[in-house]
Amino acid sequence: QVQLVESGGGLVQAGGSLRLSCAASGRTTGPYAMGWFRQAPGKEREFVAGISWTTGNTAYADSVKGRFTISRDNAKNTVYLQMNSLKPEDTAVYYCASRASVFVRTTANGYDYWGQGTQVTVSS
Repeated sequence: QVQLVESGGGLVQAGGSLRLSCAASGRTTGPYAMGWFRQAPGKEREFVAGISWTTGNTAYADSVKGRFTISRDNAKNTVYLQMNSLKPEDTAVYYCASRASVFVRTTANGYDYWGQGTQVTVSS
């Protein structure tokens, strides 16, 4: 079992920045990958960014490339999502997720464990 707890969401004006954190606990040994997803009202959950805990390889959705950066802190078992140049269309509940594989997947059904989500609201 893996427990994931997100934090760092909030309200920010367009053009601003936020940093989300996701702390993992439980069975965090072995190869695994972490992903950030988001879900806006009335829309499906979509992939935002992912990182392989083992290799450090990263992946991003086209909509956030150049604005968002995913990173990890091995000592703290925490993954971060630095979000810059935020836009109103980035408004959503953001979730972190983990899967027992070295590879990042961009589909939600590829992940085994999920956090509770944190709200990000970007005002225009």
